[in-house]
Amino acid sequence: MADSPLRIGFVPEHFSTPLHFAQKYFGLDAKLIPFPSGTGHMITAIRGGEIDIGIGLTEAWVAGLGKEDAPGDGGYRIVGTYVETPLCWAISTGAQRPEITSASSLQGRKIGISRPGSGSQVMGYVLADQQGWLSPSGPPPYEEFVALSTFAKLRAAVNDGTTDFFMWEHFTSKRYYDNGEIRRVGEIYTPWSSWKIVASTALLGSNDGGRGRLMDVFAKLDKGVEYFNTHKDEAVEYISTNLDYSAEDAREWLATVRFSSKTEGVDIKVITKCISILQTAGVLSKAEDAVKAQEMAEAMLVKGLAAQFPE
Repeated sequence: MADSPLRIGFVPEHFSTPLHFAQKYFGLDAKLIPFPSGTGHMITAIRGGEIDIGIGLTEAWVAGLGKEDAPGDGGYRIVGTYVETPLCWAISTGAQRPEITSASSLQGRKIGISRPGSGSQVMGYVLADQQGWLSPSGPPPYEEFVALSTFAKLRAAVNDGTTDFFMWEHFTSKRYYDNGEIRRVGEIYTPWSSWKIVASTALLGSNDGGRGRLMDVFAKLDKGVEYFNTHKDEAVEYISTNLDYSAEDAREWLATVRFSSKTEGVDIKVITKCISILQTAGVLSKAEDAVKAQEMAEAMLVKGLAAQFPE
């Protein structure tokens, strides 16, 4: 592993811009591997030894490690913070679906997700919890979770009736509201900072300098974030030229996002809050008490590597 570049999984959306700058300007020695279907796919890949590091959604990483059926040692640990701000999940339906008027009209319907365990599925449960659709004695909140892999397939499915709605990041969805392909019926924000960095347990346990290489990734990412913060025009140019966003939407997004200036480290309170909400939403089994929940959060991190700093 030491002789080859680290393999970093990422979602090829606007949030990847500081990662791009870290490689372009600051010598990040890594193979960047895109996962357009999202964090759920990255979880499978990191457990399968296909990537060493992943940059993805907090709720998916936490759910992946917190579920009772997580294989072996879980395959990864949460080691860094990439984005400090919450994520706005837009709720979308087909352009010609007049029967769907708002989030409150989605109970019992078919929800499109990218993959099982993805943020798009996890947030479906969080939405159901917020809407009061979860009851031990009641019916499931949705008729079916339909896994469709890609954003394009999710959009097609709400128009052909395969599904009734799906959730995806607001600015990624906005272009398709503007051109009339899909229609927005609501939104839901993550109650936690939205993007975390994970490392495979194989990398963390390696005897060939794996942890040192991870620290170098953090240092290069920090420089990429700093460059992003001081070169907004270049960021807009990159996003609007290389990714699926207009310059106007890219500028609007810039005003809403705050990347972590120090990517190494995880605020354990963010993880415990995420666990608590996912337990309430039925994504994770409820812990016996607060001590058990704290122990679950600590087990997802790496003591002595990434600082557990206050929010």
